[in-house]
Amino acid sequence: MGEKLVVVGQGYVGLPLAMRAVEAGFEVVGIDVDPWRVKRLNAGESYVEDISDDQLTAAQQSGRYLASADYTDAENFDICVITVPTPLAEGAPDLRYIASAGQSIAPFVRPGATVILESTTYPGTTEEYLLPLLEEGSGLRAPEDFLLGYSPERIDPGNARWRLENTPKVVSGIDETSLASVQNFYGRVVREVVPVSSLQVAELCKLLENTFRHVNIALVNELAVFAGQLGIDVWEAIDAASTKPFGYMRFTPGPGVGGHCLPIDPSYLSWKVKRSLGHNFRFVELANDINDHMPDHVVHRLTLALNRRRKPINGSRVLVLGLAYKKNAGDCRESPAIEVARALSKLGAHVRAADPHINDFHLPSCVELVEATRTELARADAVVVLTDHDCFDYELVEQASAFVFDTRNRCRGANVERL
Repeated sequence: MGEKLVVVGQGYVGLPLAMRAVEAGFEVVGIDVDPWRVKRLNAGESYVEDISDDQLTAAQQSGRYLASADYTDAENFDICVITVPTPLAEGAPDLRYIASAGQSIAPFVRPGATVILESTTYPGTTEEYLLPLLEEGSGLRAPEDFLLGYSPERIDPGNARWRLENTPKVVSGIDETSLASVQNFYGRVVREVVPVSSLQVAELCKLLENTFRHVNIALVNELAVFAGQLGIDVWEAIDAASTKPFGYMRFTPGPGVGGHCLPIDPSYLSWKVKRSLGHNFRFVELANDINDHMPDHVVHRLTLALNRRRKPINGSRVLVLGLAYKKNAGDCRESPAIEVARALSKLGAHVRAADPHINDFHLPSCVELVEATRTELARADAVVVLTDHDCFDYELVEQASAFVFDTRNRCRGANVERL
């Protein structure tokens, strides 16, 4: 038998890792506390867009993948990777899922085993928070008895070009032996491994990556607000700036930021700086303020646009295209599109939404899920493009709709107003 790998968490991060590890020859147990997920996985039904039913079925038929809600199935593991969520609770890091995973896996940690955290979190979490839980529950010590590492996830759901296996993987360990073990594991499942000198460097690396995106998206979002007020086409300016071959990186505005990273990860860094150094991370706080208010700006712009057409928002029929936080994915976590839909409903609009990527149970109670048919488009007083899935027929959207408010720059007709 091959080495036994346990992946705690079978979501957008954990399931792709589990599938890739099966392909690399590992005996894999995917632990998830959600019985619905476990049942679907063992039935060969994937709920993650990047993993097809065929891939899942092939993993099961290999005899080297088992989904389970029972931690006893982790017994005698060689490597355990923890990929659980790390949300915010009243602006502070919520580590309860890491705590639960650490406490649950600890009794099965044995001498020579390696535990790796992938969940995004503040610098110091692995050594100061997870390590004591593992040591207390196992009666062992790291690195003397077992090995410990951190490797930030870099999953981008819906990205067909950059997948787990061809995205460079940053790795770290509590000591040189741990680093070597972590590096060896990921070296078998990805093409390029990037070792760094400490756990905290790797933890900060992930926060830096997402804070960089968060701040730059906030910059173009605020620019879009002011450009609109000045009567300047921000999209044309961005296209022009993008022709510069050096010193510029393209970012585009939208209705806000969402998902499991951008609305949350920079706040982990801001919280750590405030707690440890007593300083405010002003860039992060400003970016949070700008991006958090973009759904309100979209609603305001739409309200003004309808008023110009002698239609109040109260009583108007609004069709929203896309509820996921990013295109070609079904993840609705922290989605600004949902915030826009809720806000429109509160103002009295009759809101319908088209999004073939999401499930019904992700839908707000105030929104009816429909298909973006010609009839549905024509019946709407306004069609709002919030998530630019490639599956939408944007030519039909322009032709059939009376008015389109486009936050993603996908439509160009005379009846289109862009963010």
